[in-house]
Amino acid sequence: MIIYLIIIISVLVSILSFNDQNLLEKLRFNAFDIKHNRQGWRFFTYAFVHADWIHLLVNMYVLYSFGDIVLQIFGYHFGYKATIYFLLLYVGGILFASLFDFGKHKDNSFYNAVGASGAVSAVVFASILLYPQGTIYFFFIPFPIPSVIFGILYLVYSAYMSKKGKDNIGHSAHFWGAIFGIVYTIILKPAFLSKFTDYILSFL
Repeated sequence: MIIYLIIIISVLVSILSFNDQNLLEKLRFNAFDIKHNRQGWRFFTYAFVHADWIHLLVNMYVLYSFGDIVLQIFGYHFGYKATIYFLLLYVGGILFASLFDFGKHKDNSFYNAVGASGAVSAVVFASILLYPQGTIYFFFIPFPIPSVIFGILYLVYSAYMSKKGKDNIGHSAHFWGAIFGIVYTIILKPAFLSKFTDYILSFL
């Protein structure tokens, strides 16, 4: 399954980078190096390294929790193309989520970012659009959190941490990854949006 493959690669590369600073420096997002040193691979490789174990585990847990829903619904609607569409969602989320920071920091050699947060955010919000009635159990919270509520909290946390800017995690990527996940899923099948809207309106 594609989700397990992504998790395995992410865990292995992250563990290697935890113990090899040179590898981390070569793979992390640095807009200055992309622009001035033509290191375009950083648009993608930053998503496979993480700041620490907590950062890695949270991203992979959220990917596992929401990714399976997306794959199942993609499979129902698109058949054998589901895996390809999911991979495009994830990889597209990696790239799109980094474009804002590239434009903002392309002449700042000191800005670095790591983590799959943008791609995971794309998957999370694709899942919310596809299955808004879903829930998630999150670590030590003893009750399920509605997916829509989790998505909102996820973005609020990202905005707060982005303003603090005291770590190497690309928190602004959460927002842009979410936007990509929503738009991409609607482009695949516009009817997904109308079903989501009907569900939300049913509570009003």
